Amino acid sequence: MRTSPVIRLAAATVLAGATVLAAAASASAHVVVEPSSVPKNATDQTFAFRVPNEDDTKSTVQVEIDFPTDHPVPSAMVAPVPGWTDKITTTKLATPIHTDDGDVTDVVSQVVWTGGQITPGHYQDFTVELGALPEGTDKVVFKALQTYSDGNVVRWIEEPQAGRPEPKNPAPVLHLTAAAADDADSADGASPAPAGSAPVAPGAPTATASAKATTAAEKASSSDSTARGLGIAGIVVGVLGTAAGVLLGRRGRTGTSA
Repeated sequence: MRTSPVIRLAAATVLAGATVLAAAASASAHVVVEPSSVPKNATDQTFAFRVPNEDDTKSTVQVEIDFPTDHPVPSAMVAPVPGWTDKITTTKLATPIHTDDGDVTDVVSQVVWTGGQITPGHYQDFTVELGALPEGTDKVVFKALQTYSDGNVVRWIEEPQAGRPEPKNPAPVLHLTAAAADDADSADGASPAPAGSAPVAPGAPTATASAKATTAAEKASSSDSTARGLGIAGIVVGVLGTAAGVLLGRRGRTGTSA
């Protein structure tokens, strides 16, 4: 028996819907660190640990981020999150880290946020500023523990391995890329202007600042584009489903009248 075009359309619609939903779930299901990669010599960089709530009925009530001990982060500051209380734990290093500002003997080893809630269908960003990044490695692997209101704890601690399938509960990983070239800056922090060019007024944005702003805008635009793309895909699937339903209804009525 041959399959009618209407039935094939309906089947294709269901498959497309399942694909869109799977893509949306995989894109937001894990605890991640954003941005996920920076140059090795980046300093005073702000990162967000994005924690999505995966439970349909329970809320996330505690978030724990453990910092690596094999390649410790020399310095870190935690931004307040409205509705949440943070507790910062430090540890003393057996071997101090040598920096331009002196030796670092104590580093942040853990941050725990409590008191707030991430309700179903939502996520929360927990922001941390890293004053410097560890040396001698091309990635920083954090561990995240997410506690739900029913006491269930999801441990995002499995380190992804190149060439292997992604683990069920991957840990947040910050990738360190090749160090960015240092520019010869003038005393006020701006690059010297080429000969014959107009001087830059005090307080005016420099080319470096403009480039950083552009990069940040591009990242935000990329994130927004992804969300818009998933939203548009969902609308398209809905339209196709409606059309398939109308066609199936018409086919049913035609068969009955015959």
